[in-house]
Amino acid sequence: MPDPALVVDGIRSEHDGQVGVIWLARPDRGNGFTSAMQVELHRRLAEFDQREDVRAIVVTGEGKLFSAGADMEPGGANFAFDQKRHREAKAEIANRPRPWRMRTPIIGALNGSAVGLGLTFPLQWDIRIVNESAKYGFVFTRRGLIPEQNSLWLLPRLVGLSAATELLLTGRLFSGAEAARMGLATEAVPGGQVLDRALAIAHDIAANTAPSAVGVTKQLLYEMLAQTDREIAFGTEWEVFRWMGRQPDSAEGVASFLAKRPPNFVVPKDVPLPNELNGWEV
Repeated sequence: MPDPALVVDGIRSEHDGQVGVIWLARPDRGNGFTSAMQVELHRRLAEFDQREDVRAIVVTGEGKLFSAGADMEPGGANFAFDQKRHREAKAEIANRPRPWRMRTPIIGALNGSAVGLGLTFPLQWDIRIVNESAKYGFVFTRRGLIPEQNSLWLLPRLVGLSAATELLLTGRLFSGAEAARMGLATEAVPGGQVLDRALAIAHDIAANTAPSAVGVTKQLLYEMLAQTDREIAFGTEWEVFRWMGRQPDSAEGVASFLAKRPPNFVVPKDVPLPNELNGWEV
């Protein structure tokens, strides 16, 4: 068992080489989220994202479950916010680091079942590995609520409108295997292999990709979800491609490939993009 002193508000973290690992560490409560736990989770994500020696982040759960969602026991979730709590929660969420704006890939290792908030948080991350036999669900309508954490915007983009509508309106449970078939998860594997598979992907990113290329690709990928003009998207992509081709990591990527040796990339993952992207202007 981990040292309880390492757990802060239900979250602990550790390093595995160039991979940061975050654990939901309230197994006695099914890793159910309290408000403080949500804040601490996002603080740890931002902390790892700001570190150049962390190339990927894996989030997993202790115990049998990934997360039972919001902790609805006393001291946990109360959805009937009064005005004071509403203002406090709104301010905290407005200032919360956004996973999709982080340059570091975030991989969810959903070792066990996850429902409600326990599934909408991983939806915000980049890659999800699930337990093929565990149960997952957006159960909000069965609790008299609507889906949250941006899931109404993102889920249709992941699985299509028809599938998203059925999942969100019924609030039914589905298996990890079904989640992978729908495209909600990247892969579904036996429960005992979930964390190992997520770590393998994270270490592959750390060893073989350029931090700047991964970071910029992630940034543009999510920005393009909101871009409705295809020509602007096409031109922006080309301009960034051309700009990155002049960075030292581009030459190193080709040289290491031709020499059949590991790459030595030097451009940081948070490299700023040029202030002006001129599209097709010459």
